[in-house]
Amino acid sequence: MLLSVVGPGIITGTVDNDATGITGYALAGSQFGYDLLWLLIVTAVCLAAIQEMVARMGTVTGKGLSDLIRERFGVAPTVWVMVLLFVANSATTVAEFAGIAGASQLLFGDFARYLAIPLAAVFVWFLVLRGSFQLVERMLLILSLVFVSYIVSAFLAHPRWDQVIHHTVVPTFHLTAPFLLIFITIVGTTITPWMAFFQQSNVADKGLNPSQLRFERIDTYTGILALNLVAFFIIVATGATVFVHHVHVDPSDPSAFAKIALALKPLAGQYAERLFAIGLLNASLMAASVLPLSTTYAITEAFGFERGIDKSFAEAPAFLTIYTTMIVLGAGIAMFPGVPLALITNIPNIVNGLMLPLLLPVLMLLANDKRIMGRYANTRLFNVFSGIVLAFLSLVTLAFLASIFFPGLFGS
Repeated sequence: MLLSVVGPGIITGTVDNDATGITGYALAGSQFGYDLLWLLIVTAVCLAAIQEMVARMGTVTGKGLSDLIRERFGVAPTVWVMVLLFVANSATTVAEFAGIAGASQLLFGDFARYLAIPLAAVFVWFLVLRGSFQLVERMLLILSLVFVSYIVSAFLAHPRWDQVIHHTVVPTFHLTAPFLLIFITIVGTTITPWMAFFQQSNVADKGLNPSQLRFERIDTYTGILALNLVAFFIIVATGATVFVHHVHVDPSDPSAFAKIALALKPLAGQYAERLFAIGLLNASLMAASVLPLSTTYAITEAFGFERGIDKSFAEAPAFLTIYTTMIVLGAGIAMFPGVPLALITNIPNIVNGLMLPLLLPVLMLLANDKRIMGRYANTRLFNVFSGIVLAFLSLVTLAFLASIFFPGLFGS
Protein backbone atom coordinates (compact mmCIF):
# COMPACT_ATOMS: atom_id res chain seq x y z
CA MET A 1 0.00 0.00 0.00
CA LEU A 2 2.82 2.39 0.92
CA LEU A 3 4.62 1.75 -2.39
CA SER A 4 1.42 2.44 -4.34
CA VAL A 5 0.94 5.78 -2.54
CA VAL A 6 4.56 6.97 -2.54
CA GLY A 7 5.41 9.71 -5.04
CA PRO A 8 3.76 13.10 -4.45
CA GLY A 9 5.60 13.84 -1.17
CA ILE A 10 9.02 12.52 -2.18
CA ILE A 11 8.92 14.21 -5.59
CA THR A 12 7.79 17.53 -4.08
CA GLY A 13 10.53 17.41 -1.43
CA THR A 14 13.38 16.41 -3.74
CA VAL A 15 12.38 18.77 -6.56
CA ASP A 16 12.48 21.61 -4.01
CA ASN A 17 16.25 21.08 -4.10
CA ASP A 18 16.29 22.82 -7.47
CA ALA A 19 18.73 25.35 -8.93
CA THR A 20 17.39 28.04 -6.57
CA GLY A 21 17.79 25.70 -3.60
CA ILE A 22 21.31 24.62 -4.48
CA THR A 23 22.27 28.26 -5.04
CA GLY A 24 20.78 29.35 -1.71
CA TYR A 25 22.41 26.55 0.28
CA ALA A 26 25.74 26.96 -1.53
CA LEU A 27 25.74 30.71 -0.82
CA ALA A 28 24.86 30.02 2.83
CA GLY A 29 27.82 27.66 3.22
CA SER A 30 30.16 29.86 1.17
CA GLN A 31 29.41 33.08 3.07
CA PHE A 32 28.65 31.88 6.62
CA GLY A 33 30.12 28.39 6.91
CA TYR A 34 28.01 26.12 9.14
CA ASP A 35 26.20 28.99 10.93
CA LEU A 36 22.86 28.31 9.23
CA LEU A 37 22.68 24.53 9.62
CA TRP A 38 20.32 24.84 12.60
CA LEU A 39 17.82 26.72 10.43
CA LEU A 40 17.25 23.54 8.39
CA ILE A 41 15.64 21.89 11.42
CA VAL A 42 13.33 24.89 11.89
CA THR A 43 12.32 24.98 8.21
CA ALA A 44 11.74 21.21 8.19
CA VAL A 45 9.28 21.55 11.07
CA CYS A 46 7.51 24.50 9.38
CA LEU A 47 7.35 22.65 6.06
CA ALA A 48 5.94 19.53 7.74
CA ALA A 49 2.97 21.57 9.02
CA ILE A 50 2.24 23.08 5.60
CA GLN A 51 2.68 19.95 3.47
CA GLU A 52 0.71 17.76 5.87
CA MET A 53 -2.25 20.11 5.46
CA VAL A 54 -2.17 19.99 1.66
CA ALA A 55 -1.66 16.20 1.64
CA ARG A 56 -4.65 15.84 3.95
CA MET A 57 -6.82 18.20 1.88
CA GLY A 58 -5.86 16.38 -1.33
CA THR A 59 -6.75 12.92 -0.02
CA VAL A 60 -9.99 14.03 1.68
CA THR A 61 -11.42 16.24 -1.09
CA GLY A 62 -9.83 14.75 -4.21
CA LYS A 63 -9.33 18.35 -5.39
CA GLY A 64 -6.34 20.60 -5.99
CA LEU A 65 -5.59 23.63 -3.83
CA SER A 66 -6.71 26.09 -6.53
CA ASP A 67 -10.09 24.37 -6.76
CA LEU A 68 -10.61 24.75 -3.02
CA ILE A 69 -9.49 28.41 -2.99
CA ARG A 70 -12.00 29.28 -5.73
CA GLU A 71 -14.85 27.39 -4.04
CA ARG A 72 -14.13 28.86 -0.60
CA PHE A 73 -13.13 32.46 -1.42
CA GLY A 74 -14.58 33.19 -4.87
CA VAL A 75 -13.12 34.13 -8.25
CA ALA A 76 -11.57 37.57 -7.50
CA PRO A 77 -9.23 36.45 -4.66
CA THR A 78 -8.35 33.37 -6.73
CA VAL A 79 -7.25 35.57 -9.65
CA TRP A 80 -4.86 37.50 -7.39
CA VAL A 81 -3.42 34.29 -5.92
CA MET A 82 -2.89 32.89 -9.44
CA VAL A 83 -1.20 36.10 -10.65
CA LEU A 84 1.24 36.03 -7.71
CA LEU A 85 1.89 32.32 -8.21
CA PHE A 86 2.46 32.76 -11.95
CA VAL A 87 4.97 35.60 -11.41
CA ALA A 88 6.89 33.73 -8.70
CA ASN A 89 6.95 30.44 -10.59
CA SER A 90 7.87 32.06 -13.91
CA ALA A 91 10.89 33.65 -12.21
CA THR A 92 11.77 30.28 -10.72
CA THR A 93 11.42 28.55 -14.12
CA VAL A 94 13.93 31.03 -15.57
CA ALA A 95 16.15 30.18 -12.61
CA GLU A 96 15.95 26.44 -13.42
CA PHE A 97 17.18 27.01 -16.97
CA ALA A 98 19.87 29.31 -15.58
CA GLY A 99 20.90 26.37 -13.41
CA ILE A 100 21.08 24.16 -16.52
CA ALA A 101 23.24 26.83 -18.17
CA GLY A 102 25.56 27.05 -15.16
CA ALA A 103 25.93 23.27 -14.88
CA SER A 104 26.58 22.80 -18.60
CA GLN A 105 29.27 25.51 -18.51
CA LEU A 106 30.98 23.72 -15.62
CA LEU A 107 30.84 20.34 -17.36
CA PHE A 108 31.45 21.22 -21.00
CA GLY A 109 32.69 24.82 -21.33
CA ASP A 110 31.36 28.37 -21.72
CA PHE A 111 29.40 27.88 -24.93
CA ALA A 112 27.67 24.67 -23.88
CA ARG A 113 24.71 26.61 -22.45
CA TYR A 114 23.52 27.57 -25.94
CA LEU A 115 23.10 23.91 -26.82
CA ALA A 116 22.16 22.57 -23.37
CA ILE A 117 19.23 24.94 -22.74
CA PRO A 118 17.27 24.20 -25.97
CA LEU A 119 17.94 20.46 -25.59
CA ALA A 120 16.76 20.55 -21.97
CA ALA A 121 13.63 22.51 -22.92
CA VAL A 122 12.69 19.97 -25.61
CA PHE A 123 13.44 17.05 -23.27
CA VAL A 124 11.34 18.49 -20.43
CA TRP A 125 8.44 19.38 -22.73
CA PHE A 126 8.45 15.96 -24.43
CA LEU A 127 8.79 14.01 -21.16
CA VAL A 128 5.87 15.72 -19.44
CA LEU A 129 3.44 16.31 -22.28
CA ARG A 130 4.07 13.14 -24.26
CA GLY A 131 4.56 10.75 -21.35
CA SER A 132 2.01 9.19 -19.04
CA PHE A 133 1.47 10.24 -15.41
CA GLN A 134 3.15 7.01 -14.22
CA LEU A 135 6.18 7.50 -16.54
CA VAL A 136 6.76 11.08 -15.38
CA GLU A 137 6.42 10.09 -11.71
CA ARG A 138 8.86 7.17 -12.04
CA MET A 139 11.35 9.26 -14.01
CA LEU A 140 11.34 11.97 -11.32
CA LEU A 141 11.78 9.38 -8.55
CA ILE A 142 14.80 7.89 -10.37
CA LEU A 143 16.35 11.34 -10.91
CA SER A 144 15.95 11.99 -7.18
CA LEU A 145 18.70 9.42 -6.51
CA VAL A 146 21.29 11.70 -8.18
CA PHE A 147 21.17 13.99 -5.12
CA VAL A 148 23.36 11.44 -3.33
CA SER A 149 26.20 13.22 -5.19
CA TYR A 150 26.01 16.13 -2.72
CA ILE A 151 26.39 13.79 0.24
CA VAL A 152 29.53 12.37 -1.40
CA SER A 153 30.84 15.89 -2.10
CA ALA A 154 30.45 16.82 1.58
CA PHE A 155 32.50 13.82 2.76
CA LEU A 156 35.17 14.52 0.12
CA ALA A 157 35.50 18.02 1.62
CA HIS A 158 36.62 16.52 4.99
CA PRO A 159 34.71 18.94 7.25
CA ARG A 160 35.24 19.32 11.00
CA TRP A 161 32.29 17.17 12.06
CA ASP A 162 32.40 18.43 15.64
CA GLN A 163 31.79 21.98 14.35
CA VAL A 164 29.08 20.72 11.99
CA ILE A 165 27.20 19.04 14.85
CA HIS A 166 27.62 22.08 17.11
CA HIS A 167 26.13 24.50 14.57
CA THR A 168 23.32 22.06 13.77
CA VAL A 169 22.04 22.01 17.35
CA VAL A 170 23.16 25.46 18.62
CA PRO A 171 21.59 28.42 16.76
CA THR A 172 23.91 31.16 15.50
CA PHE A 173 22.46 34.50 14.41
CA HIS A 174 24.13 37.65 13.08
CA LEU A 175 22.08 40.85 13.08
CA THR A 176 23.43 42.02 9.72
CA ALA A 177 21.75 42.67 6.36
CA PRO A 178 23.79 40.01 4.46
CA PHE A 179 22.94 37.35 7.06
CA LEU A 180 19.24 38.27 7.00
CA LEU A 181 19.28 38.03 3.20
CA ILE A 182 20.71 34.49 3.27
CA PHE A 183 18.41 33.63 6.21
CA ILE A 184 15.25 34.47 4.25
CA THR A 185 16.80 32.85 1.16
CA ILE A 186 17.04 29.54 3.04
CA VAL A 187 13.47 29.89 4.31
CA GLY A 188 12.21 30.91 0.87
CA THR A 189 13.94 28.09 -1.02
CA THR A 190 12.95 25.39 1.50
CA ILE A 191 9.29 26.42 1.95
CA THR A 192 7.77 27.55 -1.34
CA PRO A 193 4.16 28.25 -2.41
CA TRP A 194 4.45 26.01 -5.50
CA MET A 195 5.07 22.96 -3.28
CA ALA A 196 1.62 23.27 -1.69
CA PHE A 197 -0.13 23.59 -5.06
CA PHE A 198 1.91 20.82 -6.71
CA GLN A 199 1.62 18.20 -3.99
CA GLN A 200 -2.13 18.63 -3.50
CA SER A 201 -2.74 18.45 -7.27
CA ASN A 202 -0.47 15.41 -7.49
CA VAL A 203 -2.32 13.67 -4.65
CA ALA A 204 -5.66 14.40 -6.33
CA ASP A 205 -4.36 13.25 -9.75
CA LYS A 206 -3.12 10.02 -8.20
CA GLY A 207 -6.61 9.38 -6.86
CA LEU A 208 -5.61 8.93 -3.22
CA ASN A 209 -8.40 8.74 -0.62
CA PRO A 210 -8.69 9.16 3.19
CA SER A 211 -7.92 5.47 3.82
CA GLN A 212 -4.45 6.10 2.36
CA LEU A 213 -3.78 9.30 4.32
CA ARG A 214 -1.35 7.75 6.82
CA PHE A 215 0.78 6.42 3.96
CA GLU A 216 0.70 9.80 2.22
CA ARG A 217 1.88 11.38 5.46
CA ILE A 218 4.87 8.99 5.47
CA ASP A 219 5.51 9.92 1.83
CA THR A 220 5.34 13.64 2.74
CA TYR A 221 7.69 13.44 5.73
CA THR A 222 10.15 11.27 3.75
CA GLY A 223 10.29 13.95 1.05
CA ILE A 224 10.94 16.67 3.65
CA LEU A 225 13.70 14.58 5.25
CA ALA A 226 15.35 13.99 1.85
CA LEU A 227 15.13 17.71 1.02
CA ASN A 228 16.82 18.78 4.25
CA LEU A 229 19.51 16.08 4.15
CA VAL A 230 20.63 17.28 0.70
CA ALA A 231 20.52 20.92 1.87
CA PHE A 232 22.56 19.98 4.95
CA PHE A 233 25.34 18.37 2.91
CA ILE A 234 25.48 21.21 0.37
CA ILE A 235 26.07 23.69 3.21
CA VAL A 236 28.66 21.35 4.76
CA ALA A 237 30.50 20.89 1.43
CA THR A 238 30.73 24.61 0.66
CA GLY A 239 31.32 25.58 4.28
CA ALA A 240 34.28 23.19 4.56
CA THR A 241 35.90 24.50 1.38
CA VAL A 242 34.77 27.86 -0.02
CA PHE A 243 34.15 29.50 3.39
CA VAL A 244 37.12 28.01 5.24
CA HIS A 245 39.54 29.12 2.53
CA HIS A 246 38.01 32.61 2.24
CA VAL A 247 36.95 32.33 -1.41
CA HIS A 248 34.70 35.35 -2.03
CA VAL A 249 31.53 34.54 -3.98
CA ASP A 250 29.32 37.36 -5.25
CA PRO A 251 25.94 36.09 -6.57
CA SER A 252 25.78 39.01 -9.05
CA ASP A 253 28.98 37.70 -10.69
CA PRO A 254 28.11 35.69 -13.87
CA SER A 255 30.86 33.21 -12.91
CA ALA A 256 29.62 32.63 -9.33
CA PHE A 257 28.62 29.02 -10.05
CA ALA A 258 32.07 28.34 -11.48
CA LYS A 259 33.79 29.88 -8.46
CA ILE A 260 31.84 27.68 -6.05
CA ALA A 261 32.47 24.51 -8.05
CA LEU A 262 36.11 25.32 -8.88
CA ALA A 263 36.78 26.07 -5.22
CA LEU A 264 35.75 22.50 -4.46
CA LYS A 265 38.26 21.06 -6.96
CA PRO A 266 41.59 21.82 -5.25
CA LEU A 267 40.12 21.58 -1.78
CA ALA A 268 37.96 18.46 -2.09
CA GLY A 269 39.15 16.86 -5.33
CA GLN A 270 38.08 17.02 -8.97
CA TYR A 271 35.22 14.59 -8.33
CA ALA A 272 33.62 17.03 -5.88
CA GLU A 273 33.55 19.71 -8.58
CA ARG A 274 31.97 17.32 -11.11
CA LEU A 275 29.47 16.01 -8.59
CA PHE A 276 28.39 19.56 -7.76
CA ALA A 277 27.80 20.30 -11.45
CA ILE A 278 25.96 17.01 -12.10
CA GLY A 279 23.75 17.56 -9.07
CA LEU A 280 22.96 21.10 -10.24
CA LEU A 281 22.08 19.87 -13.75
CA ASN A 282 19.85 17.10 -12.40
CA ALA A 283 18.09 19.42 -9.95
CA SER A 284 17.46 22.02 -12.65
CA LEU A 285 16.05 19.44 -15.08
CA MET A 286 13.69 18.03 -12.44
CA ALA A 287 12.43 21.44 -11.38
CA ALA A 288 12.14 22.70 -14.97
CA SER A 289 9.68 19.83 -15.43
CA VAL A 290 7.73 20.32 -12.21
CA LEU A 291 7.59 24.11 -11.68
CA PRO A 292 5.74 24.95 -14.91
CA LEU A 293 3.59 21.86 -14.34
CA SER A 294 2.68 23.06 -10.84
CA THR A 295 1.71 26.49 -12.17
CA THR A 296 -0.27 25.02 -15.05
CA TYR A 297 -2.21 22.70 -12.76
CA ALA A 298 -2.95 25.55 -10.35
CA ILE A 299 -4.24 27.97 -13.01
CA THR A 300 -6.33 25.42 -14.94
CA GLU A 301 -7.81 24.10 -11.66
CA ALA A 302 -8.64 27.62 -10.50
CA PHE A 303 -10.66 28.43 -13.61
CA GLY A 304 -12.11 25.02 -14.38
CA PHE A 305 -10.14 24.23 -17.55
CA GLU A 306 -9.50 20.65 -18.63
CA ARG A 307 -6.12 19.48 -17.34
CA GLY A 308 -3.80 16.50 -17.12
CA ILE A 309 -0.51 15.37 -18.66
CA ASP A 310 -2.30 12.45 -20.30
CA LYS A 311 -4.54 14.83 -22.30
CA SER A 312 -4.06 15.82 -25.95
CA PHE A 313 -3.96 19.44 -27.12
CA ALA A 314 -7.53 19.15 -28.40
CA GLU A 315 -8.68 17.91 -24.98
CA ALA A 316 -6.74 20.41 -22.81
CA PRO A 317 -5.57 23.39 -24.94
CA ALA A 318 -5.19 25.84 -22.01
CA PHE A 319 -3.16 23.33 -19.98
CA LEU A 320 -0.69 22.58 -22.77
CA THR A 321 -0.44 26.22 -23.89
CA ILE A 322 0.42 27.56 -20.41
CA TYR A 323 3.00 24.80 -19.82
CA THR A 324 4.68 25.31 -23.21
CA THR A 325 4.74 29.10 -22.78
CA MET A 326 6.50 28.87 -19.43
CA ILE A 327 9.11 26.46 -20.84
CA VAL A 328 9.81 28.70 -23.86
CA LEU A 329 10.03 31.91 -21.78
CA GLY A 330 12.24 30.30 -19.12
CA ALA A 331 14.66 28.84 -21.65
CA GLY A 332 14.71 31.99 -23.79
CA ILE A 333 15.55 34.40 -20.96
CA ALA A 334 18.24 32.10 -19.52
CA MET A 335 20.04 32.05 -22.90
CA PHE A 336 20.85 35.78 -22.88
CA PRO A 337 24.66 36.18 -22.79
CA GLY A 338 26.28 37.76 -19.72
CA VAL A 339 23.33 37.00 -17.46
CA PRO A 340 24.34 36.64 -13.74
CA LEU A 341 23.18 33.04 -13.39
CA ALA A 342 23.64 32.70 -9.62
CA LEU A 343 21.77 35.98 -8.99
CA ILE A 344 18.86 34.88 -11.19
CA THR A 345 18.62 31.57 -9.36
CA ASN A 346 18.61 33.32 -5.98
CA ILE A 347 15.98 36.02 -6.57
CA PRO A 348 12.99 33.59 -6.54
CA ASN A 349 14.05 32.41 -3.07
CA ILE A 350 13.53 35.93 -1.74
CA VAL A 351 10.19 36.33 -3.56
CA ASN A 352 8.94 32.97 -2.22
CA GLY A 353 10.06 33.85 1.29
CA LEU A 354 8.01 37.07 1.17
CA MET A 355 4.91 35.24 -0.13
CA LEU A 356 4.79 32.57 2.57
CA PRO A 357 3.04 34.64 5.28
CA LEU A 358 0.26 35.30 2.72
CA LEU A 359 -0.25 31.65 1.77
CA LEU A 360 -0.30 29.98 5.17
CA PRO A 361 -3.46 31.74 6.51
CA VAL A 362 -5.30 30.57 3.36
CA LEU A 363 -4.23 26.97 4.00
CA MET A 364 -5.26 27.20 7.66
CA LEU A 365 -8.73 28.56 6.81
CA LEU A 366 -9.30 25.76 4.29
CA ALA A 367 -7.99 23.01 6.58
CA ASN A 368 -10.24 24.27 9.41
CA ASP A 369 -13.42 24.37 7.31
CA LYS A 370 -15.50 21.39 8.43
CA ARG A 371 -17.73 21.72 5.36
CA ILE A 372 -14.66 20.85 3.28
CA MET A 373 -12.69 18.59 5.61
CA GLY A 374 -15.33 17.04 7.89
CA ARG A 375 -13.69 15.05 10.70
CA TYR A 376 -10.29 15.57 9.03
CA ALA A 377 -10.24 19.31 9.84
CA ASN A 378 -7.32 20.73 11.84
CA THR A 379 -7.26 19.93 15.54
CA ARG A 380 -6.81 22.71 18.10
CA LEU A 381 -3.24 21.55 18.81
CA PHE A 382 -2.38 21.58 15.10
CA ASN A 383 -3.76 25.12 14.82
CA VAL A 384 -1.50 26.26 17.66
CA PHE A 385 1.46 24.64 15.91
CA SER A 386 0.52 26.25 12.57
CA GLY A 387 0.09 29.62 14.30
CA ILE A 388 3.65 29.41 15.66
CA VAL A 389 4.89 28.61 12.13
CA LEU A 390 2.98 31.62 10.75
CA ALA A 391 4.43 33.90 13.46
CA PHE A 392 7.97 32.73 12.65
CA LEU A 393 7.57 33.24 8.89
CA SER A 394 6.01 36.68 9.45
CA LEU A 395 8.85 37.80 11.74
CA VAL A 396 11.45 36.66 9.21
CA THR A 397 9.68 38.62 6.46
CA LEU A 398 9.37 41.77 8.60
CA ALA A 399 13.04 41.58 9.58
CA PHE A 400 14.06 41.25 5.93
CA LEU A 401 11.89 44.22 4.88
CA ALA A 402 13.34 46.27 7.73
CA SER A 403 16.86 45.47 6.51
CA ILE A 404 15.91 46.90 3.08
CA PHE A 405 14.03 50.05 4.15
CA PHE A 406 15.99 50.78 7.34
CA PRO A 407 19.52 49.53 6.56
CA GLY A 408 20.99 51.64 9.36
CA LEU A 409 19.45 49.24 11.92
CA PHE A 410 21.73 46.42 10.76
CA GLY A 411 25.46 45.99 10.35
CA SER A 412 27.10 45.36 7.02
